Amino acid sequence: MLLTGVSGYIGGRLAPRLAESGIEVVGISRSPGDLPDSLTEHIEAVEADVGDPDSVAAAAEGVDVAYFFVHSLGADDFEERDRRLAASFRIGCERAGVGRIVYLGGLGDESDDLSPHLRSRQEVGRVLAAGSVPVTELRAALVIGSGSASFEMLRWLTEVLPVMVVPRWVRDTRCQSTAVDDVLDALVAAAHRQEPGHDVLELGGADVLTYAEMMQCYAEVAELPRRRILPVPVLSPGLSSHWVSLVTPLPGDLARDLVHSLVNDVVVRRRPAADALGLQPVGLAEAIHRSLARVEDLEIPTHWTDDGLEELAALPEVDDPSWAGGTVLQDVRRVDFDPAGDPAADGDRVWRAISMLGGRRGWPAGRWLWEVRGLLDKVFGGVGLRRGRRDPEQLRRGDVLDFWRVDEIDPGRFLRLRAEMKLPGDAWLEWEIDHTGVEQRARYVPRGLWGRAYWFVLLPVHAYLFPRLLDRLVAGDPG
Repeated sequence: MLLTGVSGYIGGRLAPRLAESGIEVVGISRSPGDLPDSLTEHIEAVEADVGDPDSVAAAAEGVDVAYFFVHSLGADDFEERDRRLAASFRIGCERAGVGRIVYLGGLGDESDDLSPHLRSRQEVGRVLAAGSVPVTELRAALVIGSGSASFEMLRWLTEVLPVMVVPRWVRDTRCQSTAVDDVLDALVAAAHRQEPGHDVLELGGADVLTYAEMMQCYAEVAELPRRRILPVPVLSPGLSSHWVSLVTPLPGDLARDLVHSLVNDVVVRRRPAADALGLQPVGLAEAIHRSLARVEDLEIPTHWTDDGLEELAALPEVDDPSWAGGTVLQDVRRVDFDPAGDPAADGDRVWRAISMLGGRRGWPAGRWLWEVRGLLDKVFGGVGLRRGRRDPEQLRRGDVLDFWRVDEIDPGRFLRLRAEMKLPGDAWLEWEIDHTGVEQRARYVPRGLWGRAYWFVLLPVHAYLFPRLLDRLVAGDPG
């Protein structure tokens, strides 16, 4: 079997499950060398471009079933991009003689005035099915699981806000969410379907609830007081998405797409996947209970932010002079270890502090400055600080760390973070440990006049923050 989106939320969980059942799994990626060891030990990682039919055909040679998990959620041109990628993937599968394509799409009645997000998800299914390869399309609503975007939005809204002023659709629109384990079970079972043509199955959990009822369900499972939800007629989906972005870890574009998709009823109406595939989906309370238990136990094998891993291969490096144009602004600081001490122990102490930065611990110096910068980023539609981190102590390439992403890591020696906050340029923060000390580098490539002005306006902040940050890390304090 072949998987696209192998570094994403669903693909990263399905690959090990397939492999553990004895199936040979080919995972295609633009940068297979960057996939985590926990994933590559289960699959054959192959470099391929979903947008190139020949590349897909080469990777899919000898494949029986191909899974399509590509979606440009949040991109401005996501409808056209997804249409093009689906057509390319279909052509590549046809050329390779693939027996079936399995696609995870979006639930919603085609006769409704669907949101652009849901409309695009269903259009992708039709594009995939326009060729000679049979397609099984599973249509799901919100996926509830540890680390999923839908779960994080539900979790943060309910935990942060005991009283909520919400648009009327929160209490009127119905949703049939699905536990991530049930989604994975359905995807495994769908690979064995024999129906020709476009085989559409609707996947939903045991409960049909409004979003307001979902929040009350979360509060009950999490043992929180019942939430007061006050509907008003004036909050549009657009305004609501801005509010969701400010309160939750989700960036503005992702919050917008999720909120717009909740305006439509997303319930199973015909051809239930549970009946066709012999499944017994759980209800929302059980899905939330499982998700919270895994969050508490740090069992989050994939996270909604993992989709950014694929983008790292396409981004320029700070050391690339042809791209940087020779303009790399830097703040470089170094602290040497005590020559009378143990350099190995000193290095281990500093690395442990560096690897534990951010998340719930925060930052050991200028905490309020980081929080203000995160709030400003949220106001302007960025990712903010609330994304936190996947694991409180361990980092791997591609992990998010507040409004940074791990760009490069050599455990015990080197860490480079790439900024993902809103900036008039590109920025990195890195630490390198050697046998005599540790060097910290803040590096910035500006875009235009405003990019340069941004750096120089912040010089006093850097002069205050960066030396204190390095001193705290050398002392072994992660926050």
